[in-house]
Amino acid sequence: MIPRAIKRLFHQASIGDQSYRFMFERGPTDEVVAIDCETTGLNVHTDDIITIAAIKIRGNRILTSERFEAVVRPEASMQPEAIKVHRLRQVDVAQGPLIRKALPSFLHFVGGRPLVGYYVDFDIAMLDKYILPFIEIELPNPRIEVSKLYYERKYGDAPPNTSIDLSFAAILKDLNIPTLPQHDAFNDALMTAMMYVALRDMKERGIRIPRLRTYDVFDPTGA
Repeated sequence: MIPRAIKRLFHQASIGDQSYRFMFERGPTDEVVAIDCETTGLNVHTDDIITIAAIKIRGNRILTSERFEAVVRPEASMQPEAIKVHRLRQVDVAQGPLIRKALPSFLHFVGGRPLVGYYVDFDIAMLDKYILPFIEIELPNPRIEVSKLYYERKYGDAPPNTSIDLSFAAILKDLNIPTLPQHDAFNDALMTAMMYVALRDMKERGIRIPRLRTYDVFDPTGA
C-alpha cells in the first residue's frame, strides 16, 4: 500500500483540474469538517452514495449553520439490508441529481480541512470513487477517526485481554451525547462532530474515560 503522504504528493502533481488545487491548502486554522455518507450497501466497488452531510467545526464550536447536505441518485440498486438501516428507498432518491453534480459544491465546502468521521475511511473511499475520475485525484484531506480518539481516551492504557467496544452507541453513552435518529447523514455527522469536540477537549485536559473494572460490577448477592 502506498503511504498516504506519498500519494498526496503524487496527486498534487497530477491533479487534472487545476481549479481544485485549493484542496491541498490546509484551510482556516482550527477548522475541521465532520462528514457522513449513507450508501446503497457496504461494498465500495459496487454500491453508491445516496446522501452526504458535512458540518464545519471551528475550535470547540459545531457550526450547524455552515453545513453541506445532498441527496443524490445512485446508479446502483438499493440493497434491502441498507434500506432497513437508513429507511430510504429507491423512489425516495430518484429525483436527486447524480453525485457528479453535487461534487463541486462538496469539494468547495470542505476545501483542504481535515475530515472527521466514524470509520471515516469508508466514507472517503466511497467519495474517492467519484472524485478520482472527476478531477483525477483522491481526497488529499487529513483524516481524523473518532473511534481512534475514543480508544486513546478509554483503552490506551488498558491491560491485555481488555474487552473493547468501539461502537457508535458506546461512544455516545460514555461521552453523554444525546442519541439522535441514526443512519441519517446529517444526524450522524452532527453526533460525530459532538464526539470529536468532547474527545479533543478531554485530550487537551488530560482526562481519560474510566473503564468498568470487574469488581465494580454490581453483585445482587452482596458477595
